[in-house]
Amino acid sequence: MIKVLIVDDSKVIQEFLAHLLSSEPDIQVVGVASSGHEAIELVRIKKPDVITMDIHMPGMDGYETTRIIMENVPTPIVIVSGSVKSKEIVNTFKSLEAGALAVVLRPPGFEDPQFKASRKELIQTIKLMSEVKVVRRFPRSRKEEIKPVRLVQPIENDITQIKVIAIGASTGGPMALQIILSGLPANLPVPVLIVQHIAKGFVNGFKEWLSATSGIRLKIAEQGEIATAGIGYIAPDNFHMGISAGSKINLNDHLPENGLKPSVSFLFRSVAQTFGPNAIGVLLTGMGKDGADELKAMKDKGALTVVQNEESSVVFGMPGEALRIGAADHALPPEKIAELLKKYSSKK
Repeated sequence: MIKVLIVDDSKVIQEFLAHLLSSEPDIQVVGVASSGHEAIELVRIKKPDVITMDIHMPGMDGYETTRIIMENVPTPIVIVSGSVKSKEIVNTFKSLEAGALAVVLRPPGFEDPQFKASRKELIQTIKLMSEVKVVRRFPRSRKEEIKPVRLVQPIENDITQIKVIAIGASTGGPMALQIILSGLPANLPVPVLIVQHIAKGFVNGFKEWLSATSGIRLKIAEQGEIATAGIGYIAPDNFHMGISAGSKINLNDHLPENGLKPSVSFLFRSVAQTFGPNAIGVLLTGMGKDGADELKAMKDKGALTVVQNEESSVVFGMPGEALRIGAADHALPPEKIAELLKKYSSKK
């Protein structure tokens, strides 16, 4: 059984989440907390496998509660947000900096057409996070050094004219992306295309949160615009993002790939076809295998390919699959990925 502690100041939402989670045969709700202080006490007593955390609570909010729990009784925390307002989502993403593992949108009411899909995402995330027995910190918050792994020595002459960087991420990706983007210079000589699996309605707040620390300008990609050096383009809600000749961004409403839209696979395949060896592909932490085969396609075309290493990944599914099929030249922690991107994208 997966033991879950629900933290939310609303009695109605407490009962809704408790009913929703308890309907799963392998999930047990072991406690409900109405405040941050109560949550901290119940974590010690109930020893849950996962905590669902509300952000907006009177007194001690979810961010501060998460910070204290992670400093004293480290436990996997999933932020369950009921708002898609950009300003409030920015504050929600800050909880990841305090050690929370994932952010999901709270399921709507039972009659809503999105209820089943939203419920499935919440339960899947809770089950996945329960398997993270030791809540991992990213390398910059660790005292010990994580050594990068070089799998294949790239041939320098084959990577002389990088024209684009493509990055794909899922669960755990926001913090990895924050570290990578904060390490890039404002005058980065190539554009960066980013697909992050994220709940519908979160992308604008996600962009605002990332922008606060990014070394490059970030924007939500628009159909037909020309990808410009020094700008990071984030795939919008419910559209695949690709790139065509002339660095023209292509958004389309095709069917999901690997059950996802936007899909990392779509982006990487597009970059492989358009830029061949003149690209860098980066696959970060996340469940499943989205992007793994297409990262291999990029590598086969001569592109430089990188995955996040296991030690720094919250979930090693996507990068692990890429490693299994020989799709990566390097396996690195996020801050080392930033260094590599600066090094190779400056080879003009």
